[in-house]
Amino acid sequence: MEKLTEILNQVDSFVWGPPLLILLVATGMYLTFKLGFIQILKLPLAIKYLFSKEKSNNEAQGDISSFAALCTALAATIGTGNIVGVATAIKVGGPGALFWMWIAAFFGMATKYAEGLLAVKYRTVDNNGEISGGPMYYIENGLGKEYRWLGKMFALFGVGVAFFGIGTFPQVNAITNAANLAFNIPTIVTSIILTILVAAVTLGGIKSISKISEMIVPFMALFYILGCLIIIFMNVHALPQAISFILTSAFSGKAATGGFVGATVMMAIRNGIARGVFSNESGLGSAPIAAAAAKTNSCVRQGLVSMTGTFFDTIIVCTMTGIVLIMTGAWSSEYAGAAMTNYAFSIGMPMFGKWIVTIGLTFFAFTTILGWNYYGERCTEYLVGVKGIKPFKYIYILLVACGAFLKLDMIWVLADIVNGLMAIPNLIALILLSKVISSETKKYFNSLEKNAMKKIAS
Repeated sequence: MEKLTEILNQVDSFVWGPPLLILLVATGMYLTFKLGFIQILKLPLAIKYLFSKEKSNNEAQGDISSFAALCTALAATIGTGNIVGVATAIKVGGPGALFWMWIAAFFGMATKYAEGLLAVKYRTVDNNGEISGGPMYYIENGLGKEYRWLGKMFALFGVGVAFFGIGTFPQVNAITNAANLAFNIPTIVTSIILTILVAAVTLGGIKSISKISEMIVPFMALFYILGCLIIIFMNVHALPQAISFILTSAFSGKAATGGFVGATVMMAIRNGIARGVFSNESGLGSAPIAAAAAKTNSCVRQGLVSMTGTFFDTIIVCTMTGIVLIMTGAWSSEYAGAAMTNYAFSIGMPMFGKWIVTIGLTFFAFTTILGWNYYGERCTEYLVGVKGIKPFKYIYILLVACGAFLKLDMIWVLADIVNGLMAIPNLIALILLSKVISSETKKYFNSLEKNAMKKIAS
């Protein structure tokens, strides 16, 4: 068993090694240049679309609003990675890892735009009358039936991640541990309550999941960001030094305090990019599954809305966590992961800090469970049809119920492997369909310009 775990660890290191990280960033860079830096020039428009209704929305195909689709995607992406992942990246790679998180997110925004665009363009309707979309569909419908095997591969890895990876065990453990440490609630009690809540929401399908996500996601993000801003404001004198420290550490690989002399530039790059991708999921292919369900007539418009997800997740939420860790000096303490973030908030806001992390972590983890239930359901539907949806949901709920009591290291490693493998079929499709992405983008913005000229002329 130990030998097998060792082999899996080696496979995991290879899967999440330089080749995949380079492929993820390179795809984002390629799309950034091909689309003319869309993540900079069109971000204001994307944010405007996020908070405005599309004209002729009543005629648009889809199950939920664009905002609800984004909230569902953010429900799955804003999770423990924003609290635990940032702390881990900075612990191992030094403060400079945060800079490389920004780089990964910047190029990842172009990737997320492309994913959202293709998800809507190639979506379909299942036998239950519900929208189905995502990488498996734009692989098969965009590249052709001969690539169906690649779509099946993505869907299989997607179900694996939902069952054993991001969707269940890490989130359940985060919630039960937080409840036990902060409120002294027994693990079994938290597990029962959590299972009932997950079952009540997920059995209602995408409309139920999106409705809860629309309520919780904006609240939890604002709650956590507000806590971070209060700590930053209370220590505002240290902000310029913290930002300078992040930038210099990104290229020097050295930290101001002991224990990080060996934190090389490569460690900062690898940890920053890996944790950034793990947090915002740009390129992994998960978010477009939710984007496909949006009520919209324009694949480009939904691509722009999807793009804001990476901006909010990494550029805002992860940055807030990272700056608090660095400003308070918690990053160089003996703590790691959630405990490090908890320690930072306790220093920055002694009376209420730990409650912010505990409540934030609980909500982040809960919504991630909901989002990944939908992703896994759509992947299952692609593999075996609508008959597989209910069995999938029952197994998923069962895994949530027992997740807090499973401590198998092998499961965690397997989860990490399938999570990384998900990206490969998706990235291949994005590169091969880049002409379609570029063509749809040009067509849309040319149309906008023509309409604007008509209005001026009239």
